[in-house]
Amino acid sequence: MNLLPTTWTGLLYLFATVCFILALRGLSSPRTARRGNLIGAFGALVAMVTVFLSTALDNVLLILIAIAVGAAIAVPVSHRVKMTAMPQLVALFNGVGGGAAALVALLELRSSSGFGALLAVAFTVLVGAVSFAGSGVTFAKLQEMMTTRPVLLPGQRWLMGASLAAALVLAALVLATGQTWLAAVLLVVGLVAGVLLVLPVGGADVPIAISLLNASTGLAVAASGFVLGNVLLLVGGTLVGASGTILTQAMAAAMGRSVTGILFGALKGGSTAGSTAVSDRPVRSSSAEDVAILLGYAGRVVVVPGYGLAVAQAQHTMAELASTLETRGTEVIYGIHPVAGRMPGHMNVLLAEANVPYEALEEMDQVNPKMKTADVALVVGANDVVNPAAETSPGSPIYGMPILKVSDAQQVVFLKRSMRPGFAGIENELLYEPKTTLLFGDAKESLTKVLAAVKNL
Repeated sequence: MNLLPTTWTGLLYLFATVCFILALRGLSSPRTARRGNLIGAFGALVAMVTVFLSTALDNVLLILIAIAVGAAIAVPVSHRVKMTAMPQLVALFNGVGGGAAALVALLELRSSSGFGALLAVAFTVLVGAVSFAGSGVTFAKLQEMMTTRPVLLPGQRWLMGASLAAALVLAALVLATGQTWLAAVLLVVGLVAGVLLVLPVGGADVPIAISLLNASTGLAVAASGFVLGNVLLLVGGTLVGASGTILTQAMAAAMGRSVTGILFGALKGGSTAGSTAVSDRPVRSSSAEDVAILLGYAGRVVVVPGYGLAVAQAQHTMAELASTLETRGTEVIYGIHPVAGRMPGHMNVLLAEANVPYEALEEMDQVNPKMKTADVALVVGANDVVNPAAETSPGSPIYGMPILKVSDAQQVVFLKRSMRPGFAGIENELLYEPKTTLLFGDAKESLTKVLAAVKNL
């Protein structure tokens, strides 16, 4: 039974669409991200309630049970997930969205007719399946359920070419016949293609693959909106597809690489996953007390946070150390690289949890000119985003990636667990420079010791 007239249904869908647009606007800045997230969630709630009130639904009880089961899974996960696991959670959500779009299109095939509708079905089934399977692989890589390094199967290029050719042939057959079983085979081929697409992606490229798959899911959802005749799905999916594409391009630019190079670089030896070997070259290590003296008497300190800070959950200790240094007259700023951590904005959100002022967070282009006037660059759990190999080694997989130029600072202090290379697996020659000091250990424990020593100066 339809409880809403068509006019009100359209107005409520328009309201939800505006909410989605405002949500994207809010998510563009850490300062407004929380508000943007709430606006987007409210828009989704309005859209869902509108569907219930404006559509003659069958199996309402099953729908409500499915919603309840989904909520029972999602609420505990959202509360328990660590900030370091957020990228793989995004990958899971993205994959589920793509898979759902593919299944909906498959089920709607029987009631679809005409070239446009059948084309939308074939596109949604294929792209949704690719996104679902590819997102599953990226989740497994980031969750370390499998190696994060590129996985190359024998004849990988031929397998990828064959899966693409098979997908195109099956899509053409679906358009010609409208047979459900052909669409089901297309779904399976899409799953295989998704796995083959992401397996060769490794190292620091994995988050970019997630962003690209997220954009693909948006396009699949938009196409499913065309299949279902739902304008909101069409607009919402287009927004996700467009924003995901822009984000993917921005991340690739921050890495100094092309999207095609990221996806297929491993096939010609260009992945950002390098060696996992631990170097035994001598370095200058120091104690927490010595590092405290360097920091305590510095005029300007540039902190470069990375994934190690997130893993150790050391953001609060870092913020307290910065506050203590500031009371001694030291200027403390944070240099934020666009791809530090596992996703864009990772470090911004992490430091915002510790109430670090937004004004203290400076993007790469802002902070690099200040490095030469910094007495100390404190690198906490970062490696690849400060690695000079990106500028000096043409043969390096990260060559061309813009970096934070901590080597310009008077002194450089690295907080590291070990000499194991960063996520990209590239050895950092800066670790062996005379101006560089290493403090080994868990970032939170090391910062706690440094903080105590600074207070005793």
